Amino acid sequence: MKKVMTAIMMGVLVFGGMALTSPSVLAVGNGPGYGGNENVNTSMLHTYSEMVDFLEKQETKQKQMALEEIGQTVQGRDIHLVKYMNDPDNPTVLYLAQQHGNEALNTEGMLNFIKHLGTGKYKDVLDGVNILLMPMYNADGAMGDVNFSLEDYVADGDRHLTRYNANEVDLNRDHIAKEQPESQALHNNVLSEYDIDYMVDMHHQGVWSERDGDLVSGSMLHPTADAVDQDVLHQSKQLGAVVFDAIEPKGWGHIGKYQGGTGENIGRNGIAVQYDISTLLLEMRGMADHYYEPYVLGQKSNGYLIKQATTALEATANAIADGSVNDKDVSFWDSLSYQETRPNE
Repeated sequence: MKKVMTAIMMGVLVFGGMALTSPSVLAVGNGPGYGGNENVNTSMLHTYSEMVDFLEKQETKQKQMALEEIGQTVQGRDIHLVKYMNDPDNPTVLYLAQQHGNEALNTEGMLNFIKHLGTGKYKDVLDGVNILLMPMYNADGAMGDVNFSLEDYVADGDRHLTRYNANEVDLNRDHIAKEQPESQALHNNVLSEYDIDYMVDMHHQGVWSERDGDLVSGSMLHPTADAVDQDVLHQSKQLGAVVFDAIEPKGWGHIGKYQGGTGENIGRNGIAVQYDISTLLLEMRGMADHYYEPYVLGQKSNGYLIKQATTALEATANAIADGSVNDKDVSFWDSLSYQETRPNE
């Protein structure tokens, strides 16, 4: 495939070391797909080493934050868990980003959220909820340090990003077998070690999904495995209601229902069944790199998608901390339309 040859100049905001489009400029659907003529440059994303440097600096600044290495990737990179664990009696939420290495804007949003947690604004939140975050679960895929070719991937920059880990395994299909070191680290050293009540699993999807005729900014889904406990399912749906109510009113926000499978090898299903954790899949529009062009979104959309990720993190943490998540009405799930791929795209 041909790579991007034309960079489109425009006004940007600076997020850490990354240039971003202002979310106020764009609404859903205005950020174009790759299409061979839109700028997609992976050098604008945090590298693994840049992320680690950011986390270590935040740990020195934030008294309530602790950083734990819970295992290593195939290629020997440490997998980091960010912890805010003030009270063992509080509910605990786990946020997981970049199971798929080319789904990178959730990591950017999560780093933004971590920085916010170090401000006085979040004292009451951290008094009411324990927060665990894994910003870059699949670091090898995020760095393109894999044991297979990425020559057909479309983005420019200093690296390619791929869905798979270094062994070309989809980590979000390894939650039963747990054959990969990343899966073993997550299950043995996080899910089995901490009393977790909620998990938000953050992903990206293709560019051309629509709900009710309009392109979506993302989609979401509760666990759908048959063996999920009904109370766990209900609380998962309540978590989804928090996200929907926080994002849908935004000028750039439009959320569809994801069409997902029922297999327990999938994260939101397997983790809900195995640990009775209420889980929510949250998908953002478009990917940072791929060999299939219709999945890649031009970086003009980066701003509102990162804002969407941060909004979801903040809203769910607040709702769990103050208990309002328990009052959410889940009936909207029955009328929420499944997203569909726009015809001829």
